[in-house]
Amino acid sequence: MSFDGLFTKAMADELVRSLKGGRINKVHQPYKNEVILTIRANGVNQKLLLSAHPSYARVQLTNEAYDNPSEPPMFCMLLRKHIEGYILEDLYQIENDRMIIFEIKGRNEIGDISYKQLIIEIMGRHSNIVLVDKTRNVILDSIKHISFAVNSHRAILPGQPYVSPPEQHKHNPFTSGEDDILRKIDFNAGKIDRQLVEQFAGTSPLFAKEVIFQSGLANRTTVPETFVRLIKKIASGNISPSIMSSNGKESFYLFPLEHLNGEMKNFPTLSEMLDRYYFGKAERDRVKQQGNDIERFISNEKEKNEKKIKKLKDTLKEAEKAEQYQRHGELLTANLYAAKKGMKEIEVLNYYDEFGGMIAIPLDPRKTPSENAQKFFSKYQKAKNALAVVVEQIDKAREEVEYFDNLQQQVQAASPKDIQEIREELVEGGYIRERQKRNGKKVQNAKPVLDHFIASDSTDIIVGKNNKQNDYLTNKLAARDEIWLHTKDIPGSHVVIRSKEPSEGTIREAAALAAYYSKARNSSSVPVDYTKVRHVKKPSGAKPGFVIYDNQQTVYVTPDEELVLKLKKN
Repeated sequence: MSFDGLFTKAMADELVRSLKGGRINKVHQPYKNEVILTIRANGVNQKLLLSAHPSYARVQLTNEAYDNPSEPPMFCMLLRKHIEGYILEDLYQIENDRMIIFEIKGRNEIGDISYKQLIIEIMGRHSNIVLVDKTRNVILDSIKHISFAVNSHRAILPGQPYVSPPEQHKHNPFTSGEDDILRKIDFNAGKIDRQLVEQFAGTSPLFAKEVIFQSGLANRTTVPETFVRLIKKIASGNISPSIMSSNGKESFYLFPLEHLNGEMKNFPTLSEMLDRYYFGKAERDRVKQQGNDIERFISNEKEKNEKKIKKLKDTLKEAEKAEQYQRHGELLTANLYAAKKGMKEIEVLNYYDEFGGMIAIPLDPRKTPSENAQKFFSKYQKAKNALAVVVEQIDKAREEVEYFDNLQQQVQAASPKDIQEIREELVEGGYIRERQKRNGKKVQNAKPVLDHFIASDSTDIIVGKNNKQNDYLTNKLAARDEIWLHTKDIPGSHVVIRSKEPSEGTIREAAALAAYYSKARNSSSVPVDYTKVRHVKKPSGAKPGFVIYDNQQTVYVTPDEELVLKLKKN
């Protein structure tokens, strides 16, 4: 657990410095469990993210862009009514717990001073965001409603009094000395890290393991000394926000965790670190929720067409026996005098063989020799007709597999807004039925919104992350002499450099984007073709996003998420 009580304290301190005394100008709720407050403080507008996501609950400042729904949810509307235009007077953590209270002051609709509390509870799947009328201690609303049937200790419902989560009666690590630690820990019982978590508020298994690791030989002297030293470090604000990568897993904390023994990257603030850590993670989870049906449909269609190709290939093998059926029919016709009804096989001279060998022809004993010959001619005609049809069907099925393979990659790299465009494409292709809004009106298709990046030399680079975006970018937006890129023979995005003569460095950066937003994201030395847009053509009747191109050159790059973030931040 990275976002523990100690982390919450440090985050509250960071937010106090950035936001205290600021005015809440805007409230948005881009997703079901997340709220964005735009707060004007210290002369700048800052975005505060409050998340009650079951897996990614957190509080932080963010520079990420979020897509807001066309119709704001009810909780968002209520927040706008009660806190938009209000002043954030103070914010603080509650007793080393993963809770932050925002004290908000403003005037209500009749001009009277009104005091509100916005309470953020960061507790895994029990996380919540609660708006409270401070004067009456009454809940106005919450992002998640919890009844007494679910929680016997308290109900989180409009009109109910706000009751804090049950106290855990742990000791405050910031006021505990080495002697306190010695009294609370039984060194003979073992599992000292677990005892630290059970005895001291705000400590997590991650922090406790670091205490034990830095203690070296963990004993009555080293453990209390290390614990107090690290706590003082956090209390003084002497932190170094870090992301640790070890064994393919990432963790973050207030300072580098030596016990993880992996690659470490430091950040100037906790919020910047969280933006980096959650880059793509939370969004991917939202895409799974919103596009689970689409992802499943695409996977099923691809699998269905792969099975179809296998069956068609079996049919093709039969169809390729056409010449054999014809030969058997002609040889049997030439030897009808020697065949009799009831025979299972006849051996005749094969005059098609230059060496004049004999050939055995299988017969149906229930048919006459003439009927057997007609049967071979009938099979020949059927196989001959099927040959052309089956080859055509295999080609079509292969096109479908390639198309759905491409869509599968696009879903993997999609944002929530991209999922809607992929859904629209499947509707237009006749694969799924069109959704309607609750009022019965059809959802209107909007112009694709493309992702923009800025190269190191300030050149604009645009990326299409689905077929609708790719078609719009390549066929409508891009100029004929601008540079177009795509991974070579690998499903991926169309990328356009808004320059007729880009530098080699810009081409490599754009190629890195093309490789990152492709099926080869986790590969190295990915081939990326680039050419002028004028050499890219969409064949008549081709699937969305499909193009052919020539006059290309190829560059080999390795996808780098750090570079993608840098170009996005530019």
